[in-house]
Amino acid sequence: MTELIFALDTTQEHGSVALARTGASIEEAVLLEEAPLHSRTGFSDVLYGEIERLFSRHGVRVEDVACFAVANGPGSFTGVRVGLACVKGLAEAAGKPVVGVSNLEATMLSGTAEMRGAALDARRGEAYCAFAGTEVVMSFPMWLATLPEGDIEIVSTDFTPFRAALAGSRFTRLTQAPHAQAGAVARIAARKYRAGEAIDPAALDANYVRRSDADLMWKEN
Repeated sequence: MTELIFALDTTQEHGSVALARTGASIEEAVLLEEAPLHSRTGFSDVLYGEIERLFSRHGVRVEDVACFAVANGPGSFTGVRVGLACVKGLAEAAGKPVVGVSNLEATMLSGTAEMRGAALDARRGEAYCAFAGTEVVMSFPMWLATLPEGDIEIVSTDFTPFRAALAGSRFTRLTQAPHAQAGAVARIAARKYRAGEAIDPAALDANYVRRSDADLMWKEN
């Protein structure tokens, strides 16, 4: 029996919502649709209307969804909070579990190499980076220096901030991931849901990797 997965990503300026079905095996998921979103103000003004239209196109009700999934960071603090609040509310209303998926894990899904890393612009001269299950925020050149020898694939939704560091380096296997990541989030969530790793909505938390400016200022005072 296949089950419905709803996923969303509002962590960057370009987000998306998606519907998928679990497949015959734990590793499979069939993406039904991914609808792109764009907002400079945190998505709260467009998100719920897009979800309603997505469900309507597929004749789906909130209670038909078996598991709700969300990209829970790293990314825009406002965007992360909007996505978490939305998925928690929907899941609570439907009485269903949730899965939080790291943006870096979702980005890495676009790669194919056995050894691969993901990098996303964190601004302030830093990058959110992941390799071998470890996520960090640091300068991109410093992160590259920590990677082991071998044919490592670097995956990102935007290589523009990293071009200078990559130029002339040993890292030539670069893969551009799509800006819309809800489909990837849904695929990862379907696997985790089938593996029994979904959680209660109240337990879902953000994966900021780096603390917010407000938190840093409070800690310093």
